[in-house]
Amino acid sequence: MVADDKDHERCAPLLKPGPERRVLPTPVLVELDHMLGRELGPNAFPALLDTIRVGELDVEDLIASDYERAANLMRTYADLDVGFVDCAVLAVTERLGEPKLATLDHRHFGTMRPRHVEALELLPAAS
Repeated sequence: MVADDKDHERCAPLLKPGPERRVLPTPVLVELDHMLGRELGPNAFPALLDTIRVGELDVEDLIASDYERAANLMRTYADLDVGFVDCAVLAVTERLGEPKLATLDHRHFGTMRPRHVEALELLPAAS
């Protein structure tokens, strides 16, 4: 995250190692590669890969049921123009039984209804 970004101060604490497992669904890696390269340059994504290698972030691969759930979510929320990555993230979040999600996309994730909780706790909280 870029230090002068308007959301930096709210998001920075979420990126620090802590007691909770931090999971990154595999499809998010492609988006991060593009975003980090554009915003921070060619060394940013390899640095992220290093945090994965040393165990500071866990990458969660999709399983067959995640693809099925993502497709269903894409059909259900077609009017939101929600994409595969967001739907895959929700599918993994549901499968892992995680009640919290780190995202700035409160529009999509605040509208989509997870199966395992009434609503996800979206972090950081809306400003």
